[in-house]
Amino acid sequence: MSREMFRDRREAGRVLAESLASYAGRPDVLVLGLPRGGVPVAYEVARALGAPLDVFLVRKLGVPGHEELAFGALASGGVRILNRDVVEALRIRSQVVEAVTKMESTELGRRERQYRDDRPAPEVRDKTVILIDDGLATGASMRVAVVALKRLGPARIVVAVPVAARQTVAEMAKDVDEIVCARTPEPFHAVGLWYADFGQTSDAEVEDLLRRAGREHDAVPPSPR
Repeated sequence: MSREMFRDRREAGRVLAESLASYAGRPDVLVLGLPRGGVPVAYEVARALGAPLDVFLVRKLGVPGHEELAFGALASGGVRILNRDVVEALRIRSQVVEAVTKMESTELGRRERQYRDDRPAPEVRDKTVILIDDGLATGASMRVAVVALKRLGPARIVVAVPVAARQTVAEMAKDVDEIVCARTPEPFHAVGLWYADFGQTSDAEVEDLLRRAGREHDAVPPSPR
């Protein structure tokens, strides 16, 4: 195994947590994982920091018939971002925008209810939010998540990943308060190459980790002031 390769996402989270130790024990810190692959990483980070864990979902708004082309995105908290250049260039009618938004909003809501088991979404305003994925190649999903998260008013946004392309880290650093990356191997190629086990994370695993994190965090007594 390469010395830079992680065994799996859980090990990657434990390694990443070492670089985030300065946030341990702080009551203002909230850890958010991007489902699905970011959640096992985020679970280990939240556990090490003694912070609550939740998810932050992003859903692409795809052009009908060419769904791989996004004209916008939805994110947790009811935030919608539209790429006006794409909407105008393809002359996507407002009715189509709203129809796709409604469909994806329904799916986003379904996933949030499924993952949280009907628990309310966490309050991020004035919090230090650590936003986690299992790695960054182009960083497209993370960029959308950051834009959406900013609209919810956190005090500070920290993007944290176990592994990423060096150029992507440099670009992402311009958009957030801090970016923490455990490893930036070169050449990079793809996130999955840096994991011995990069199997797909299931919905059931996401739900289990969120429930487990909730129980563990609730069981920890508050730090004395």
